[in-house]
Amino acid sequence: MIDLALVWVGIIGLGVLIYVVMDGFDLGIGILFPFMNGTQERDVMMNTVAPVWDGNETWMVLGGAGLFAAFPLVYSTVLSALYLPIIFMVVALIFRGVAFEFRFKATRTKYLWDLAFIWGSILSSFFQGVILGAYIQGIQTTNGIYSGGGWDWFTPFTCFTGLGVVVMYATLGCGWLIWKTEKEIQQRMYHLMPRLIIALLIIFGAVSLYTPLTHPEIAQRWFSLPNLYYFSPVPILVLLFVGLILSACKKQHELKPFIYTLALVFLAFTGFVISLWPNIIPPSVTIWQAAAPESSLKFTLVGAAILIPIIIAYTFLSYWVFRDKVRIGDQGYHLSLIHISEPTRQEAI
Repeated sequence: MIDLALVWVGIIGLGVLIYVVMDGFDLGIGILFPFMNGTQERDVMMNTVAPVWDGNETWMVLGGAGLFAAFPLVYSTVLSALYLPIIFMVVALIFRGVAFEFRFKATRTKYLWDLAFIWGSILSSFFQGVILGAYIQGIQTTNGIYSGGGWDWFTPFTCFTGLGVVVMYATLGCGWLIWKTEKEIQQRMYHLMPRLIIALLIIFGAVSLYTPLTHPEIAQRWFSLPNLYYFSPVPILVLLFVGLILSACKKQHELKPFIYTLALVFLAFTGFVISLWPNIIPPSVTIWQAAAPESSLKFTLVGAAILIPIIIAYTFLSYWVFRDKVRIGDQGYHLSLIHISEPTRQEAI
């Protein structure tokens, strides 16, 4: 018999992972904006994701909707505990999204929209990391109801994980720009990527040490036998891919830095799942305790089976259509839309 709770955990986990990858590199572009001062270079950076950025956020909606449908206890408890950082993240995403659209149309105020894009990207990434850190450190519940304080999410550890996610998204954005751009922008990213990857390795190492030291049950899961043999490939592979990224940047490969960074993100996600399994509200509420009734899981699974292939199909199509490099002087996706939508002076008359 199929365990529907596990199926839904897989669906939500897949949605979260795809969101982190896809929205991660376009948030990373905003984080990297300060490293490029020229207007043309910034235009190119934004045009690499202009056709796809809003579609990337579909996966966040899918994860949230899936959580509400399949694990309503998690939805109500976790959102109660993390209400403030979620609101801060959403506000930052709104400013970033507005800046994305208005920047291409602005002239005198373009620098203001640049700032909105930069800080919207940084803050939304930071608060995603804060949410992750607060989730890892545990959520206090009593009889399935959140019983902690309104600021329990704000700790030195959550701020550190917030910084970690900013660096991770910047690294993803750097790899994306190496692949999608050329000449000066690409060379600047080749120079920046090794620094980011070393910073990311240090952050991964610090979180990996802090988590088992403060959570004995997580230490038991990682370091007891035979689990140690099963899970030891994760940190080994992290070191391997860090070395491969540094080598690829030195040899100036175009696609490999991005692919290897995706592998690092997947390994980090794997470590996160191993550490918390099978709890879905750490430290004590399991997947099966929080799952909705079986009838609800079956009903919503039908909708997911219809929608997810459609989302995957249009996502693949959009990336395929806009698969080429973006260069300085190209008209760009946004500018093309403006040109098409605006009538000429003669037509207006």
